[in-house]
Amino acid sequence: MNQKGAGPLLGIPALLAGTGLLAPLQAEVEETLKRLQSQKGVQGIIVVNTEGIPIKSTMDNPTTTQYANLMHNFILKARSTVREIDPQNDLTFLRIRSKKNEIMVAPDKDYFLIVIQNPTE
Repeated sequence: MNQKGAGPLLGIPALLAGTGLLAPLQAEVEETLKRLQSQKGVQGIIVVNTEGIPIKSTMDNPTTTQYANLMHNFILKARSTVREIDPQNDLTFLRIRSKKNEIMVAPDKDYFLIVIQNPTE
């Protein structure tokens, strides 16, 4: 269980297993997630692969799945829109703010980092 009582963190892909890189990489990822999670107002963090599958989360499974699916589609559309406006450009960060939440997304080549926070905290 993580510090907010949600489900366990989902595992890093088995792709790195046996390479000797798994333990240091996993420790670095865990430390980064803990640091982000400790920031004021952060409600959860999700790492999603390019297929929209959550591979790491500090939130419960139903919430993780909901955010991963919806944000994956939204990110792909936003990236496509940016490229359609200027084919030489790419989406580097996405921020959505509503009355209740702020969702920040840092897309990368292989993963999307999604952070959900309460902007009033």
